[in-house]
Amino acid sequence: MKLFTQMTKMAVFAASLTFAGTSVAAEPMDLDALLKTLEQGQSAQDAQNKVREDAFVQRQSEQVQMLKDTQAKRNQMLVESERLETQFEENEIKLANLSDTLANRMGTLKELFGVLQQVAGDSSNKFATSVVSAELPNRSVFMDDLAQKMGSTSKLASIEDIEKVWFELQREMTEQGKVSRFNTSVIVAGGNKAQQEVVRVGAFNLVSNGKYLEFNPRTNTLSELTRQPVTRYSDTAEQLQSATSGVVPFALDPTGGSILGLLVQAPDTSERVTQGGTVGYVILGVGVVALIIALERFFSLLFIGAKMRRQLKTDVPSNDNPLGRVMKVKDDFPTVAYDTLELKLSEAILREMPKITRNLTLIKIISVVAPLLGLLGTVTGMINTFQAITLFGTGDPKLMAGGISQALVTTVLGLVVAIPTVFLYTLLNTRAKNLLLILQEQSAGIIAERSEKGA
Repeated sequence: MKLFTQMTKMAVFAASLTFAGTSVAAEPMDLDALLKTLEQGQSAQDAQNKVREDAFVQRQSEQVQMLKDTQAKRNQMLVESERLETQFEENEIKLANLSDTLANRMGTLKELFGVLQQVAGDSSNKFATSVVSAELPNRSVFMDDLAQKMGSTSKLASIEDIEKVWFELQREMTEQGKVSRFNTSVIVAGGNKAQQEVVRVGAFNLVSNGKYLEFNPRTNTLSELTRQPVTRYSDTAEQLQSATSGVVPFALDPTGGSILGLLVQAPDTSERVTQGGTVGYVILGVGVVALIIALERFFSLLFIGAKMRRQLKTDVPSNDNPLGRVMKVKDDFPTVAYDTLELKLSEAILREMPKITRNLTLIKIISVVAPLLGLLGTVTGMINTFQAITLFGTGDPKLMAGGISQALVTTVLGLVVAIPTVFLYTLLNTRAKNLLLILQEQSAGIIAERSEKGA
């Protein structure tokens, strides 16, 4: 009974699977109908399995054939691999024999081509940076291609290549001894381009419109130097460009622009003064004051000396010069004793002394203070230098250059002011003493004359 119940459930489950796709509920079956349905399903299942088995057997035979074909192809490829390996070994032997034969036949030519490759590489770099390339561009392209071809592919150079290398080398040497003129585009001040006549002096310098030019080998362009050298150099450039024949003096840079680049980077006088900072301006101000005072004293003493020399030629005293005013004391006191007259003359000389020696002490003070101000600037500059070292270290010398420049420039300015000031003070003081000496001599003569009359 239990077995029958299980079979009934299975039959019902099979029937439900069979009619699962319908939307209308099936009528209840009896046991005979259910058994018949199971028999039909079993027959259909057996037929389907049979078809599957036949297809599997058929595919199995095809897979066996494919395996045989693959094995045959593998064997064929193994044979081909052995043949190619043998041919590769034979080719290696032939290549080695041919390389030995080529090396033996080349002999010294191998060294020749090695030197040719080296010369081509060196010439390529030389031509790229030469100012001759501003007039004759793209000369380094051939040299560079030849050097790479001989280096990477080991390809030998042809006769035409060798002759062209010789020609380019000879042309470079020839152009180095020529002064050539040509028209090209030049980058002028402001970044604009203009067609100008350019004068090339060998392989050294390029000038246009009286200005030195700079050749950029990367962009193959010419541009005016942002800062031109001093006038005595730029004048020679103008003379060279305007000349048509003969010998013209010209400031030539034998390094091809290196010295010229350093020359234009050198600071001028105003920039050096600026490097001195506040202390430098104070030193210059003090120096200007000393110069003004010295000029005033020089012309004043010059005029006073001229008037005193005129007074020496006459016995009539004049009030427009110290000597005349001193001599007038004798006339103002004609009857006093000589010792009293001596005191009166000394008093007159003392009154004239401040007028003659005025401001000379200030010049002397400036000559002493100027080096001290320079020392002050030196100390200040070194303090700034050590502060920069403390903050940024010693890796970049440019960070310390400002303080060092201030230290050195102020020292120079102090000496530049002090040395001429000392000479000016000595000159003016000597002239003033000479004038006072004349007054003292004339005063002594007047006293002696009065003494003789009293005796």
